[in-house]
Amino acid sequence: MEQMPDRDGKRAWYVVHTYSGYENKVKANLESKIVAQNLEDVIFNVVVPVQNETTVKDGKRKTVPRKVFPGYVLVDMIVNNYSWYVVRNTQGVTGFVGSEKDPIALTEDEAENILNAMTASAKDEFVTDIKVKDRVRITSGWLADRDAVVKELDIPRRRVKVLVGDTPVDLSLEEVEKY
Repeated sequence: MEQMPDRDGKRAWYVVHTYSGYENKVKANLESKIVAQNLEDVIFNVVVPVQNETTVKDGKRKTVPRKVFPGYVLVDMIVNNYSWYVVRNTQGVTGFVGSEKDPIALTEDEAENILNAMTASAKDEFVTDIKVKDRVRITSGWLADRDAVVKELDIPRRRVKVLVGDTPVDLSLEEVEKY
């Protein structure tokens, strides 16, 4: 299929707005179109930005991917009339960020920051619903099944200091569950 002339000829990351919850479907649909229509030379990559989020619930640690920008997909591409048309008319896409006919590319720094944040496992966000002064139950160790009150939280280290009676005890957040 013949390509239209490039608008600016520059490869860059563009932000595409999608219906909420359709990010992965848009990615799959777009990747299928790229292969089927031989667009590998103008559309290079499609990314749904996610970060791993670790939570502790019922004493169990769980890591789940969380969409960083719900409702948006990043596309690494050269915008020409045809590539713009293909992306814009992919099922689930509502448009590009920018004006209707002139999408705005991310700067190199913006794109790099987003992509680096996705791949940096050290930056996994840890979430717990436990707060200081909450009543908790110790789920493991020699104090298992004892009630305690949270005195301090250290989220980066994933530690909690609790009071069992009047005795302070340092535990992993995985060893306690909120009542």
